Amino acid sequence: MAITSANQLELLQIADAVAREKMIDPGLVIEAMEESLARAAKSRYGSEMDIRVSIDRKSGRATFTRVRTVVEDELLENEKAEFTVEQAKPYLDDPKIGDTFVEEVPPVDMGRIAAQSAKQVIIQKVREAERERQYEEFKDRAGTIINGVVKREEYGNVIVDIGAGEASLRRNDKIGRESYRPGDRIRVYIKDVRREERGPQIFLSRTAPEFMVELFRMEVPEIYDGVIEIKACARDPGSRAKIAVISYDSSIDPVGACVGMRGSRVQAVVNELQGEKIDIIPWTDDAATFLVNALQPAEVTKVVIDEDAERIEVVVPEEQLSLAIGRRGQNVRLASQLTGLDIDILTEEEESKRRQAEFEQRTKLFMEALDLDEFFAQLLVSEGFTNLEEVAYVEVDELLVIDGVDEGTAGELQARARDYIEAQNKAAMDAAREAGLADDLANFEGLTPQMLQALTADGIKTLEDFATCADWELAGGWTVEKGERIKDDGLLEPFDVSLEEAQDMIMTARVMLGWVSPEDVVGSPEGDTEATEPEEAGA
Repeated sequence: MAITSANQLELLQIADAVAREKMIDPGLVIEAMEESLARAAKSRYGSEMDIRVSIDRKSGRATFTRVRTVVEDELLENEKAEFTVEQAKPYLDDPKIGDTFVEEVPPVDMGRIAAQSAKQVIIQKVREAERERQYEEFKDRAGTIINGVVKREEYGNVIVDIGAGEASLRRNDKIGRESYRPGDRIRVYIKDVRREERGPQIFLSRTAPEFMVELFRMEVPEIYDGVIEIKACARDPGSRAKIAVISYDSSIDPVGACVGMRGSRVQAVVNELQGEKIDIIPWTDDAATFLVNALQPAEVTKVVIDEDAERIEVVVPEEQLSLAIGRRGQNVRLASQLTGLDIDILTEEEESKRRQAEFEQRTKLFMEALDLDEFFAQLLVSEGFTNLEEVAYVEVDELLVIDGVDEGTAGELQARARDYIEAQNKAAMDAAREAGLADDLANFEGLTPQMLQALTADGIKTLEDFATCADWELAGGWTVEKGERIKDDGLLEPFDVSLEEAQDMIMTARVMLGWVSPEDVVGSPEGDTEATEPEEAGA
């Protein structure tokens, strides 16, 4: 088709209209048109030719040109788009490597197929430009709240129109009881913005704890100004939530400020979250006090914190037990999320019975192992000694604080404890040897005689057997069958071997056997042991 002045202007008008509609640069649309016209021209003149199209940004005139590049003789591959220095002399005055010869060619008559192909190129380029613009606009807005309009629902996911494109509110990011119809206005939290080849690039949420934090920031001026800070937030979306707040101004009550006059501020957040009940808790540096507050409305009698294990033991009266746990464990679960600690809840009676049982067990151990009378063994337990290793290897001064213990008695206690431990170790090692323990596993660093006995009893007798184990086989783990979590007991779990320690030991064994190199171990992320097991087991 001959390109007349009428459709020349039409090209620019189309480009401008598409650019305005999609909110992208008109230049990108024109570049897409140039590429599509060049592709159509190649189908006419030959795909090997380097055909380029240039559309004048003012007049709309499309110029079709053929480009040939000067290359070295030995690099000449495509004679339609390249030529040598000798071949270029009739066309260029002083041809050099890299020079180009450009000549205009007649415009092509675009057939139906070429026009359809050109249309597809333009659509694809426009779509890519639109997605890039959307990403650039929203990449810095992750972590903020935005208003949108429900467009449609796809497989449980809600597609939301946010003005400059579409975003996805996935099924697990919706509050359970909520349902939406096309045209409904919705307030959502921008959870993530990432480049995707297809589908939405912006991912929304209404269940994220950060959504509640941002809602409070909008409703409470003190939070927006930084006078009050939300230190932690835990949610059971649609049901209950807990937030911990602190005030940096002693004259402002953080809980009262978040509640508002007659509960107006917190009620606005509750209404937005479909009636989700919110407990507002004062935050404090003291972990025990904070936990007592977090377990409200239950009353707590005693708190015992194990900082090494990141566990916390809470004792409550019998009548407060169900309140502390909450419906389906909701209250204690939210308190655990808020504090970042694992919480064990006991009644006063359960705690008393457990401590009595532990006391009796340790007393019996000291009586049998150290040949002591009951009174003396109870003294040791009362001073905080829990096992024989503590008695055997503790500083003598710590034993001297016990009434009736002098240096001679302390030395005798430690000697008896060491003799007993050595006898236990020898018995365990002999049992492991009888079961077929190999020297390479016996000499492996980190395994005690008791551990070796447990391994050989399960058929793990050599270093190679040990290296083929998975970390969960040693440290224990959980398996999900038919929706139920089933506990898998680890061979070394009774010896308090963690999953990380099991991973380290297994990988060390594999390095010693030459299955993997030390560099691979350093460069690989934790937890790859299980994934590499089958390959290495068959080595």
